[in-house]
Amino acid sequence: MVRKVMIPDALLDRVTRGEAVVYPTSTQPALGCTPEADALDRLFEIKNRRSDAPVSLAVADLDQAKELVHVPEGVSALLDSFPAGSLTLVLPAHHTLDGRLGGDSVAVRVVTHPVACALLIETGPLTATSANFSGTPPHTNCDDAATALGLPHDAALAGHCPGGSPSTFIRLDDSAPLTHAEQLEVLREGVIPTTEVMSWSTSLI
Repeated sequence: MVRKVMIPDALLDRVTRGEAVVYPTSTQPALGCTPEADALDRLFEIKNRRSDAPVSLAVADLDQAKELVHVPEGVSALLDSFPAGSLTLVLPAHHTLDGRLGGDSVAVRVVTHPVACALLIETGPLTATSANFSGTPPHTNCDDAATALGLPHDAALAGHCPGGSPSTFIRLDDSAPLTHAEQLEVLREGVIPTTEVMSWSTSLI
C-alpha cells in the first residue's frame, strides 16, 4: 500500500499567503511560489535574481500544464523517453504571463518526486527555480537550502535530493507534432545531453 504524502498546513498557509517554500525534486531542491506578481516579487528578492531572468514552473502532470500552456502532440512520448523529471519544456502560454515566468513562452517541468507531486496537487503550479543563490552550489537537503536562503524552518518540506546536474531545457515548436529535429531546441544542457535529445528527435523521422 502506497502511503499518502501529507503536506503540513503551515507550509500550505505560506503558499496561500504568497510566500516562498522549498520542496524536493528528482534533481535539486526547488524554491516555489504561486505564479502571481506579489509572490514573484518576494521570490526574486529572496534569490537576488534579476527580473529579466525568468523562472520555470513545476506541475504535477501535463493536465496541470495544459491550463497554462499549449502542449504539442508528442510531448508525452518525449517525456516518457527520458528519466522522469529530467526535462523542462519551454512551451507557448495560452495568455501572456508575468515576464518573470517567461511572458509568452513558459518553462514547465512535470515533477516526479512524490512529495513535490503531493504539494502541487494541493497548490497548483509553483515556480521551480533552484533553491540557492546564483553562483553558489545547491544543497541537496531542503532544510539546509531553506536555511541558506534565510527562510524559516516551516518553509521547507522534508526531503533529500540526489543532486547532480539540473534538468535539460528544451524549447518546442508548437506548430506541428514532434516529428523532426527542427522542432526541438536545447536551450540548456543538463542531466540529459543535447546529443540524446536530438537523437530521439531524428529517430522519429
